[in-house]
Amino acid sequence: MTETPASDPDWWRGGVIYQIYPRSFQDSNADGIGDLQGIVQRIDYVASLGVDAIWVSPFYRSPMKDFGYDVSDYCDVDPIFGTLADFDDLISAAHRAGIKVIIDLVLSHTSDQHAWFANSRAARDSSLADWYVWADPKPDGTAPNNWLSIFGGSAWHWDPRREQYYLHNFLTSQPDLNLHNIHVQSALLEVMRFWLDRGVDGFRFDTVNFLFADKDLRDNPALEKAQRNEILTPSVNPYNYQDHVNSKNRPETLDFIKRVRALLDEYGAVTSLGEIGDASKGLQLLGQYTRGTDGLHMCYAFEFLAAEPLNASRVAEVLYTINQVARDGWPAWAFSNHDVMRHASRWHLTPAAQRLYATLLMCLPGAVCLYQGEELGLEEDVITFEDLQDPYGREFWPEYKGRDGCRTPMVWDQAEANAGFTTGVPWLPLSNENRHRAVHTQEAEPGAILHHYRNAIAFRRKHPALQVGRQENVYVFGDVLHFQRVTDEETVFCAFNMSDTPSIHSLPGGEWKTIGRKIGSASPTRDGRLHLGPWQVCVARKLSGDAEPEVRGS
Repeated sequence: MTETPASDPDWWRGGVIYQIYPRSFQDSNADGIGDLQGIVQRIDYVASLGVDAIWVSPFYRSPMKDFGYDVSDYCDVDPIFGTLADFDDLISAAHRAGIKVIIDLVLSHTSDQHAWFANSRAARDSSLADWYVWADPKPDGTAPNNWLSIFGGSAWHWDPRREQYYLHNFLTSQPDLNLHNIHVQSALLEVMRFWLDRGVDGFRFDTVNFLFADKDLRDNPALEKAQRNEILTPSVNPYNYQDHVNSKNRPETLDFIKRVRALLDEYGAVTSLGEIGDASKGLQLLGQYTRGTDGLHMCYAFEFLAAEPLNASRVAEVLYTINQVARDGWPAWAFSNHDVMRHASRWHLTPAAQRLYATLLMCLPGAVCLYQGEELGLEEDVITFEDLQDPYGREFWPEYKGRDGCRTPMVWDQAEANAGFTTGVPWLPLSNENRHRAVHTQEAEPGAILHHYRNAIAFRRKHPALQVGRQENVYVFGDVLHFQRVTDEETVFCAFNMSDTPSIHSLPGGEWKTIGRKIGSASPTRDGRLHLGPWQVCVARKLSGDAEPEVRGS
């Protein structure tokens, strides 16, 4: 964002957030696993990108069956990542570099090794007996209802201690908390307070729409085949066969979000980013969860994380929908993260296309999330079954190969062992294909995509309309997407040729100045014609007149 006081409560609006998957970022102690001190060692590199904040994926104590998304102690650091003192060092180093720190918080479930669950499963009358979702079997001994787990099979697991089933939307070792219990809510709020008091600048809330399940445990209805999709889950997963109206997306979530926001507001300039894991209702939920001053600050859905190729019409459709269902909300956009195939591979992008998508991301309304290595143009690594760590991939192999291909270690210097990530044995292998994209190599190449990302981020920072402006006049002409970003002081026109075919257009009425030379912005000819080459963009700033306040979809 533009330069603002450190205490500015709106620092996150239009910000660029860099996601760090700590296992794979930098190893500081030669055990083959990245850690908090590794992030400290590389914080100057992150600062050089020009981002506003880092989002650090889970580093809490965990048996690591889902690599940290199964928390056994919310208020401590797992020894493989370091100590609480190391976390304090990270906060200090990031803040000295002008970078905010957002940490990943998993509220919907814990590990089965968490002390809360040990107490809850001990007996039906234990002190925390109803802190998790327990249910009696049906008379024939089968599960209470038809709910399914994302990781395969029933979402219910039999526990012989209580002779009941417990709910798990993910692994059987990840029991779901019962947030209908107000004491569970309060305990989670105290976890947030613990980290806020240590200086964090916000939270990314994992699977925020999974927080509540239907109190009456009603079955989910079937989903017609034409309505199924694989944004979140591979097509071979029967999870796609249901409309999950009762196992997630419950209205009670909104009341808990109000409690979360009230706590965050006590701390001033902190933020919240919700992950909405839903293939069909994501944008609608985004609008609900970020509405008003008592919702989350921002959310992201999976529309741009899907396998479906991202063309001009699809982008316009999503922008139009956002305008309809989340006009007052605040989206955060991402093309890659730790759960999906890297978008360079997912969409089979050429280097020119990768640059266009980076520029597009920086011109979209809302916040931006970048995933480590995206700025290097890293592609999905090929992981053999023998090297596969991801339980999701092992369950559905070989039709679905899991998430490890996007989680392989960062490549810092191809001349060093393990590309500079570790002097030990890396927890996932590095491919030779990505080694030549190492940071050290790209720093020395003026035309490398790393420099394009830096230029695109700096360009966004320079223009308030791209950070916080309204989105207006969304049009699609063949493979070319047009829109405008507008504030009271500035109007910016953006055009993206999302194809291999040249295209000729005109700038809107009024006087315009082409901007963005460092990001390859095209200039109109003397007769005002705009010639866009394959995968070329044009960004122009209006010199006079007002933009039309009209928004159209494709």
